[in-house]
Amino acid sequence: MKLLTSLVFCSLLLGVCHGGFFSFVHEAFQGAGDMWRAYTDMKEAGWKDGDKYFHARGNYDAAQRGPGGVWAAEKISDARESFQEFFGRGHEDTMADQEANRHGRSGKDPNYYRPPGLPDKY
Repeated sequence: MKLLTSLVFCSLLLGVCHGGFFSFVHEAFQGAGDMWRAYTDMKEAGWKDGDKYFHARGNYDAAQRGPGGVWAAEKISDARESFQEFFGRGHEDTMADQEANRHGRSGKDPNYYRPPGLPDKY
């Protein structure tokens, strides 16, 4: 419920300045889809040391949608990392994942984190 309330509130605040409420919401849903696609690709690839690339790529793709995509990527990334840290992943790994997330959201090339040999499909 908090996520839905936050989405509506941010949509009203930011969406009006960037094409309207529905544009922001549409971008947010598309951005969430980009994040999901990066996650499923990461699981499918099962590539050793590939998670930072998929973090950066999902955030990059979502951010390209506009302010709604950036918002969705940030909320999803923060929730995922908080959840994983709570259940025992190390703080250092969480911080490294968040750096890759910020890298992608800022529009920088996600291939910076691409592991050697990862198939071109990804």
